[in-house]
Amino acid sequence: MLNIYPIIAGVGIVISIISAMKKAPFFNYLGILMAMYGLLKCVEFVAPPLPGQVILMYMAMFVFTFLIYFSIKEDQFQAFLRPMKTVLADDDKKILRVLIVYIMIPVLAGYITYGKVKPQLAPPTSARIVHPEPPASITFRGEKISLLGAESPVRNDTANRDKHFEAGKRIYYQNCFYCHGDDLAGNGYIADAFNPRPLPFRGTDTIAQLPEGFVFYRIAKGWTTLPAGSTPWDSSMPAFDTFLTVEEVWQVTFFIYEATGNKPR
Repeated sequence: MLNIYPIIAGVGIVISIISAMKKAPFFNYLGILMAMYGLLKCVEFVAPPLPGQVILMYMAMFVFTFLIYFSIKEDQFQAFLRPMKTVLADDDKKILRVLIVYIMIPVLAGYITYGKVKPQLAPPTSARIVHPEPPASITFRGEKISLLGAESPVRNDTANRDKHFEAGKRIYYQNCFYCHGDDLAGNGYIADAFNPRPLPFRGTDTIAQLPEGFVFYRIAKGWTTLPAGSTPWDSSMPAFDTFLTVEEVWQVTFFIYEATGNKPR
């Protein structure tokens, strides 16, 4: 099946370049937005696809950022507004005005409303599994790691507990707190962008109910290996085994438990 997103990105880049050369800021703006959307959707060719909320967040940022850019200079802003004023006000543009204002925009709004946001009326066939049973073992950078009854080598290394705690703390605040929060309560800077929200680690409702091997598994593999029983979900949890070592995953797991006063189940 043909993937249209690289085409959208390419067309957007061409429109943007041609419009910039002809000093047509409005069409330059549209070309940039097309290119950005296509490129965000093309991420799936080299990495797991971005969640819809993340793409929406980036596109909103692009819309307002480039709108501010094109409105900084008065002459540029007037040139930016000229196509819209022409379509909405000129008598010789009545057909184009009707086509855009009374046909294309309502059809687009209807498509977004009923085609993209239409609720699924059928109830789920089964309850969603929030904490699915982990596999018996996982492959971590080619190394097979058994998860059944797994014990943390970091927790058992009592002579270096402080070193492992500080290492895990550094890893957490470099990678995890943006979503899970500075105080590990699930209230990070971008937590509201996700549904469901990132889990809190404080209290006794999450990690206190889980064996340490399960937490290691979820950090290592993120959303990439969640079973079908865990859908529907919009998790943006990345697979940290792509850039953390086995010891580092155990260290951040150890830090999460120790910082919240919890013990593995």
